Amino acid sequence: MSLPAELSGIFTHKQKSYKMVLIIALLQEMSQTNQREVSLENVKAHFLAFLQVREKHREPVDSPANNIPRWADVTLSLITQIIYSPISALNSILDVNTQQQTIGFKERLYNTWHQDVLIELHDHAVQELEQFYQRQISDFTIRGALLNVLTKYPEAKREPLKNNSLGVYVRQKIPTGIKEYPFINDPNLRVQASVGMGTWATIPWIAIMDRRLTETTQKGEYIVYLFSEDMSSVYLTFIQGVTEPNKNGKNEAYKYFRHKVQEIRSMIPLEGLQKDEEIHLTSGGLGRDYQVSTVAYYKYDGDNLPSEEQLSADLENLVDNYKQYVRMVLQSEDGQENSTVGEAQLPVPNLSTSERLTAIKDYIRQRGFSFPDHLINNFYLSLKTKPFVILAGVSGTGKTKLIQLFAEAIGATSENGQYTLIPVRPDWSDPSDLIGYKDLSDRFRPGPLTDVLVKASEPANRDKPFFVCLDEMNLARVEHYFSDILSILETQKRKEDRIVTDELIRSSSLANEEDRSKYGGLHIPDNVYLIGTVNMDETTHPFSKKVLDRANTIEFNEIKLDEYPSLTASETTVFPAPNAFLRTDYLQLVDAYQGATIPTIENATNELVRINGILESIHSHVGFRIRDAICFYLIYNEQAALLTNNEAFDFQLLQKILPRIQGSNRSVKRVLLQLLEIALDKRLSKGELEDDASELWSNVAKTVESAKYRHSTQKIVYMLRRLDEDGFTSYWLS
Repeated sequence: MSLPAELSGIFTHKQKSYKMVLIIALLQEMSQTNQREVSLENVKAHFLAFLQVREKHREPVDSPANNIPRWADVTLSLITQIIYSPISALNSILDVNTQQQTIGFKERLYNTWHQDVLIELHDHAVQELEQFYQRQISDFTIRGALLNVLTKYPEAKREPLKNNSLGVYVRQKIPTGIKEYPFINDPNLRVQASVGMGTWATIPWIAIMDRRLTETTQKGEYIVYLFSEDMSSVYLTFIQGVTEPNKNGKNEAYKYFRHKVQEIRSMIPLEGLQKDEEIHLTSGGLGRDYQVSTVAYYKYDGDNLPSEEQLSADLENLVDNYKQYVRMVLQSEDGQENSTVGEAQLPVPNLSTSERLTAIKDYIRQRGFSFPDHLINNFYLSLKTKPFVILAGVSGTGKTKLIQLFAEAIGATSENGQYTLIPVRPDWSDPSDLIGYKDLSDRFRPGPLTDVLVKASEPANRDKPFFVCLDEMNLARVEHYFSDILSILETQKRKEDRIVTDELIRSSSLANEEDRSKYGGLHIPDNVYLIGTVNMDETTHPFSKKVLDRANTIEFNEIKLDEYPSLTASETTVFPAPNAFLRTDYLQLVDAYQGATIPTIENATNELVRINGILESIHSHVGFRIRDAICFYLIYNEQAALLTNNEAFDFQLLQKILPRIQGSNRSVKRVLLQLLEIALDKRLSKGELEDDASELWSNVAKTVESAKYRHSTQKIVYMLRRLDEDGFTSYWLS
């Protein structure tokens, strides 16, 4: 017999064996108890025993986590952390009761299965497991990988980067191969490699990062292979990310690098490694940054690479030193922080951005709502770029629900005060309705937003994200009641390790001492995210360019009425996220203009220059604020690998450029047609289309089919249609 559809593809996507082992362990416990719901503790025990038996018989097995060399030394407490990931990945078929500590297949599925389904599923899991381990055995070697890059990179750079075989090898094959080494096969370690974004990198690299310290090469400490520009040598280094510290200027950054280097060298042995600044990658610039920020390194000459055994031993030695350093840092942090995980809860694992977004999407689906995956990715990137986002669309499409569920999925709820819904009233006419006012007795009466800012600013809450949903934001004129907030948001600056704004409420404006103590000097902290929902109809007000410049405007157009909720409620999984998940890394373009981000910034800017040349004719061209915001969005997208470059720029064209366009004259139509050429990436017969553009919108699907920027193409076509039919067009007309 064949497996039911809901079971046939559960092992399709996997990076480890844990999903298969979990199913085998669950089925083993179910066969012993003859129950659908079984003890989670017993399943953990079966899970651990299965891996220990394989290890004892010298069969292939994933390496344990947390620097434990053998599964024989692993305890059930560690299994609790490990098993959480496959449980979450299989939440479409599994139910977990965290209070009663039970696990089982969803009842609505289980009751439809034939009695032989579980036997078939067990055989399927065992077969998939063996195939998985077999695929892990390969002929990859560190020496072969380094030699490939050193010898082929100069020639490859003469070819286009897109789909280049060496580029694919470096980005995909090398990280996969390195993860096979037992001292690297650790869930906390991330392996990433790059040959550049858009254009070939001067210095290609292969990095190994502990997720608990950093998930990007721009900051924190990590291990990285750095290839010299002339490919004469490669360095295996323990290094610091250079982008973040450089935001404070070279002098301050170099002081910080050198101080940190001495601190780390005093903490760990680093035996056998060189400890100086004699790394020669390229002259000046980023090469000098790498020299100063390097803690220790091995140097390998390209024409005399050591043996595989030596290269492997060197990497293992450096990884051991790195793990020692990570443990010391985490122990230091643990002494300052209090755990919030209850005894009955499973601990929350460290997640990458893409893994966390997957968990958010799963949570939203578990709650019975359906949004396109790209919408969630886009919403995240928009919040990361600027903590002010506008969600637009017809009433009832789920704008407010998206904000609430997104917040809940990362631990921000109305119960803990991290999610606040503020309904906007039509009679709001100045900032006092939102921020507060002084009454006749000179006491300050805080507005609903001020209460959130006070709570978010408390020391215990500074690493927790706070969401404010301004519901029906444009029932009143946004520029009237929100102007102070918009202006204050533009004053963001760095202060030590925080991002702060100018004061929203000045102490000198408060007469009462208690008010001055509580509200005086209040600013907008970097853990507050403002999201407005808007409908565009005869009861609402349009937005000025001042508002649109400062927000990403996400429009809800995809409505699936035939999405039905589950008839059986299931446990929802929440992965609380630190504020770092959403907090911006960049305030000015100079902050981001470093290394691998430079091609992204320059490519985006070149495209914007073309677009601005078109927009100038109707006085709708953009300034530095929008340029910077678009570049930040694209950089964050590349770092998290959520969308293609074209998809990301498409959303920015749709959300930052098109909302500025409206009018009724021929010049507006000409601008829309010129922008359509960019979106389609092909020439149009604009003279004919200026008279009659019906061939574009009479078959929208055909027009959009091969477009470079699909969402923008569809919106431009609708705007052209309105202009033809109504004599006036705007982004807001759909």
